[in-house]
Amino acid sequence: MRFDDDAGLDTSEVRDVRGSRIPGGRATMGGGVVGLVVLVIGLFLGVGPEQLGLSSGDPEPAATSSSAAEVERSCRTGGDANTRDDCRTVAVVNSVQDYWSGEFARSGGSWRGARTVLFGDRIDTACGSATSAVGPFYCPGDRQVYLDLGFFDELRTTYGADGGPFAEAYVVAHEYGHHVQNLRGTLGRAQDGRRGADSASVKVELQADCFAGVWANHATTTPGDSGRPLITELTEADIRDGLSAASAVGDDRIQERFRGGVDPESWTHGSSAQRRQWFTTGFRTGDPARCDTFG
Repeated sequence: MRFDDDAGLDTSEVRDVRGSRIPGGRATMGGGVVGLVVLVIGLFLGVGPEQLGLSSGDPEPAATSSSAAEVERSCRTGGDANTRDDCRTVAVVNSVQDYWSGEFARSGGSWRGARTVLFGDRIDTACGSATSAVGPFYCPGDRQVYLDLGFFDELRTTYGADGGPFAEAYVVAHEYGHHVQNLRGTLGRAQDGRRGADSASVKVELQADCFAGVWANHATTTPGDSGRPLITELTEADIRDGLSAASAVGDDRIQERFRGGVDPESWTHGSSAQRRQWFTTGFRTGDPARCDTFG
């Protein structure tokens, strides 16, 4: 996966608060074993941490310290994205939103952008307080994606994914799939409290996987602000890395790894095979209309 060295990056789409101290943070879940259990249940939930019992009152804004805006200072071009993990995240966010903005315009809709917030340790959101243990998530309350970049190492070392830049891109694109659902009014279908292989929660998550695949299909042809595609190369190996990440966070794979058994009645995201299938459907067709997991 490579980016156009000369293309400019829009850092306004990413807010970097990794060096911030969160005043009044009241997250109720810490790291370690407890945090791991939360992560196993809630990985890529797509809705805010209140769904995991992490809500702890009204959110408070983060006070950004002088060391926090690393992204704004350092991520200027696609060349930076080819050498820095945080800049790569900026580039992927730019590319994903460029695609969906164009897709909404083609279908007569109105795209409203969503920022990605890079944080460390813990953060307060419109969906409640959360720690890094929750994993990446999208908060419909403030329409932002929340991401601790350290998760990408855990995806490989703890969950057994192959890793690689496109595995990280898949995670970002999946979360923006939830923003697409929010704008279309379908995200709320996951919040009926039901679990299980045939639940609305699973169908919402699989659709977000499919939307990630749709973006990947168009990634090297979607023009950025320069008029040229920001992503210049996406290989078969990259797609395999994305599929490996999708498999690693399947409910069955996670349950087997951490619980020693599989219980489809408790699924919230779908099996490894289903997640691979729906990402592949999106990638092969490039058509959001083919992502009707509810049908």
